[in-house]
Amino acid sequence: MDYASLKALYDYHGQAHVFEHFETLDPQQQTALLRQAAGIDLDELDQLVEIHVRQEAVAGIDFEKLEPAPYLPHFRNGGDAEQWQHARKTGEQALRDGRVGVFTVAGGQGTRLGYDAPKGTFPVTPVSHASLFEVFAAKLRCAARLYGKDLHWFIMTSEVNHDQTVRFFEQKNYLGLRADKVHFFRQGLMPAVDFNGKLILESPGSLAMSPDGHGGSLRALYRSGSTRIMRENGIDLLSYFQVDNPLVKCVDPYFIGFHILGNSEMSGKALPKAYPGEKVGHFCTYGGKTVVVEYSDLPAELQEARQPDGNLKFSGGSIAIHVINVDFVERLGSGSNPEASLPFHKAVKKIPYCAPDRSIVRPDKPNGVKFEMFVFDALPFARHPILIETLRSEDFSPVKNAEGVDSPESCRKDQLRMAASWLKDAGVNLKTDDSGLPETVIEIDPAFAMDRETFLSEWARLSPKPAIRDGLIISG
Repeated sequence: MDYASLKALYDYHGQAHVFEHFETLDPQQQTALLRQAAGIDLDELDQLVEIHVRQEAVAGIDFEKLEPAPYLPHFRNGGDAEQWQHARKTGEQALRDGRVGVFTVAGGQGTRLGYDAPKGTFPVTPVSHASLFEVFAAKLRCAARLYGKDLHWFIMTSEVNHDQTVRFFEQKNYLGLRADKVHFFRQGLMPAVDFNGKLILESPGSLAMSPDGHGGSLRALYRSGSTRIMRENGIDLLSYFQVDNPLVKCVDPYFIGFHILGNSEMSGKALPKAYPGEKVGHFCTYGGKTVVVEYSDLPAELQEARQPDGNLKFSGGSIAIHVINVDFVERLGSGSNPEASLPFHKAVKKIPYCAPDRSIVRPDKPNGVKFEMFVFDALPFARHPILIETLRSEDFSPVKNAEGVDSPESCRKDQLRMAASWLKDAGVNLKTDDSGLPETVIEIDPAFAMDRETFLSEWARLSPKPAIRDGLIISG
């Protein structure tokens, strides 16, 4: 749209101030502002302002009607071993048939880790110091070897880290993967508004924009053309996970199999909470639907509630690991059905803004609202959602904080514990402390084994066996 048409449209929606400095901008700045303004859905924005700003909408949950969602127990925790093996075989066949794509949400920077680069490039392994992206790529190479299919990997970046992320892959020769199997696309952005619903200018020639949340990944998959690529390559299932968790099973045949056997459109992994206040969402049943209630929204008395056997009542933690049908992504991501679209949530924030005199003000208290979506909000729209239990020791050790819980050091120790456990299962006696942490610093190359079952098989074939020593990397 040209300037006159856009200005008229913004006038109509009560946002004329967006162009108040337009005549003072140089041609390049004018073009950038017009492009940015043309990309905003003002009708959608009007609805969001009405709901979240003017009406102060809050999620209406009747907690008396909230129940914990059931999930299938892991076979190591009393689950049906035969059922799990059947699921694994089903998942492995789907991988051999090329039905599975891999999707990583990787829009964040390593700021909280004191690392000025995309989080996916942060080094995490105990010996080689391989990055998160390198760990995932190695697991995908392992899967390709096991199942005879190179997997397509879809990576959602952000405006902040897209170029750096792509450059990292190019410089590292796509981490041993085929370049045509790795697909990058940017996360969507949403404009911020003040408490009167007016768009915030962050400079005379640009609007304050922010990522639309991990739930926006479904829209981004559709709008970027990624789902079209999936269709063209016979992919109808996506393995979804976030970039900060090096233990994650990028493709888990058990999980994929349960999803297929349950005829599910979206499935999730449930992690039994370590303690009542652990900061994970809660898988619940509400109004006959599977939902996730954030830890900040669930009253403390429910977080601490116990079953007669002493276990937590609301124990199933959501850790953002899913299998999702591609047609379900298209249905929600296209927005074609208003009754099946993810809701936006509001976040009240301190947002720098451009004052009338063109100076930039950095407020010391919240002055506006950002809008974001959560991927787990798709679950209530999914047919036959399946939840299975996963093991913390082999699937979840995120790197979020510089120190303490969920830090590089806690993750490093978890990787060592996992390696020691696998070796002990293979008959190797390693000295460990009471938590399972070995004295010997070792690493299992994810390209050698992407899970315990693969490791036991590969180790049995390995001849001669390596001597276990500090700094050992077990590889093929």
